[in-house]
Amino acid sequence: MRTPLRILGPIAAAAALLGLVASPAQAATTLTSGHVDVVDVDYANGALKVNVLDGTGSTDVERSPGDVTFRVPLAAKHTNVPSTPAWSFLGTGGTAWILPQTQASGLLWAGWNTTEVPAGVFQNNRVSFQLTNVTGPAGFSIYTASGGTPTVLFDSGNGLPDTLNVNAGVHTHANWGFDAPGTYTVTFNVSGVLASTGATVSSGAQQFTFQVLNS
Repeated sequence: MRTPLRILGPIAAAAALLGLVASPAQAATTLTSGHVDVVDVDYANGALKVNVLDGTGSTDVERSPGDVTFRVPLAAKHTNVPSTPAWSFLGTGGTAWILPQTQASGLLWAGWNTTEVPAGVFQNNRVSFQLTNVTGPAGFSIYTASGGTPTVLFDSGNGLPDTLNVNAGVHTHANWGFDAPGTYTVTFNVSGVLASTGATVSSGAQQFTFQVLNS
């Protein structure tokens, strides 16, 4: 993972120069296009932590999930969603807003990474992503697609929680789908079972806000 910049305001910077400890709150940030790891997992000192890794600028910045709004613009709207059963997770109206798994101009390229989770720490060398709750006007999903066939990883429309096992040390992008415009709050928890003790450690519930636009 690229080394993130931790932004300090002028007061915090002055405090750092004086050897003082300061933990200022970050300003709210709206991300509109470019690379972002929505779920950025770190493990250090016995704790799992989830951040947002904002790569939309010239330097990566780690942000708290609660400080970020992810914008899904009208350009993400698709009106030709297949009507076959395989695509029914995107709703039945033929329309969905999709942040694609391949980079596209003007849209967020959204993914996740576990590159700061060392190998050998967790059983089976993996952690679990749990989608535990979604609030919003309609369904939310994350999926990959190859040759016109989708593989659904998370789908709020068929009941939650959904769980995906993710290997340590990986960086992945996928399609993020929204069935209607509006504001969605998506809750993830990341957990793992320590190889050394069998104890489970968890990031705790982390909420992510997506604003889906229709104009």
